[in-house]
Formats: sequence, C-alpha cells, structure tokens
Amino acid sequence: MFHKEGNTSILIAFVLTVVLMSIIWLVPIPQWAQISLSVIVIVFLFIILQFFRNPIRNTILSDTTVVSPVDGKVVVIEKVTENEYFKGERLMISVFMSPINVHVTRYPITGKIAYSKYHPGKYLVAWHPKASEENERTTVVIDHKNKHQVMYRQIAGALAKRIVNYAKENESIIQGNDSGFIKFGSRVDVYLPVDTPINVELNQKVKGGESVLATF
Repeated sequence: MFHKEGNTSILIAFVLTVVLMSIIWLVPIPQWAQISLSVIVIVFLFIILQFFRNPIRNTILSDTTVVSPVDGKVVVIEKVTENEYFKGERLMISVFMSPINVHVTRYPITGKIAYSKYHPGKYLVAWHPKASEENERTTVVIDHKNKHQVMYRQIAGALAKRIVNYAKENESIIQGNDSGFIKFGSRVDVYLPVDTPINVELNQKVKGGESVLATF
C-alpha cells in the first residue's frame, strides 16, 4: 500500500525504469554492463516504492496516551522554551526519520485542531539545533478533551523538499489517522506539558500511530 502523496513520483519512477531498461538492453554494450545498469535502475525504483509505502497501523485509541506521529528514532527528550504558540516551557520529544523510514505523519491524540500553520524556511540537516526554528516546517496544536494541548511540528531536513499537512483549524481528528507526509527524510517534534510522564528513551525506535511516547 502506497501513500497518495507518492502517486506522481511512483508513476515517474516507473516510466523512467521502463525507458532506461529499454535503452540499456537495446544499446550494444557488454552483457555485464547491461546487468549492472539494470540492477541500479531496479534498486532506484525499489527505493522510491519503499519511501512512499503506507503500512496499516493498529492504533489503540486511548484518551490517556500520546502516540508517535511518525516512524523513526527518538533523538531528543528535553524541556525547551516553545516560542511560536505556547510561549513558555514544554517537554519536547523529537523523532528523527531516515530516508528508509515510513514518512506518513499521524495524529498523536484525538481532539480538535486549535492551530495549524506552515512556515517556509531553510533546509538544515534535521538534527541541527536550529532546525525546529529555521527550517521549513508546519506547526499543529491539538486540543485534548482533558484540557491539555499537544503540539507536533513537521520539520524539513536537508533532503526533504516538501511538507504536506492535512490539519485544518477547528477540525475534529482521531488519534493515529493520517495527518500529512514529509518527502525524503526529516524529523517531527512533539511538545507536551512539562509534567507529562514519558514512555520512551533516547535512541529508541518508534512506530507512527502505535508506539506510546507519553501518558496523561
């Protein structure tokens, strides 16, 4: 199953594969070269398909959990000053996605969208300390029924050139549902109340829509 944001890229990749394979096997070059080039083309197609895959995730809906919005590795757990929306101290959990991770973004909690904004910006490497404030990004804040607010921020990296965000203000959303996509490597930061109990550790691998980052 592939994400709809990859339809154009996958179609282009298939067309290029057919064209290149035709050229490779029609041009009079040694067979070893034909085989080698064919393998390279097939690997390229595989990488594109791998990147846009959209596996079904079994989110256990709960009003007491905050699930990871994306697949990846937890690279930061710290208290920070959030200046865009809360303008105060929050607990931040950052999940870094490599190019081989699933890049679908999912809603971490069920609730109502209180804030959703896109920011153009730079393309610093995703783990750069200033990436969350200077890179291209989207910020989404969700109102939880328990009166808490959870923010997540999609951040473009050095390779990510497009962030897709489906969250619309005042829209009711469900935990684990598709909320967007980031093309070609990046990171997502989740901002929680400072006293929120954390369920993950640094360098832990997590799955979007399934792994519990924290509990209320």
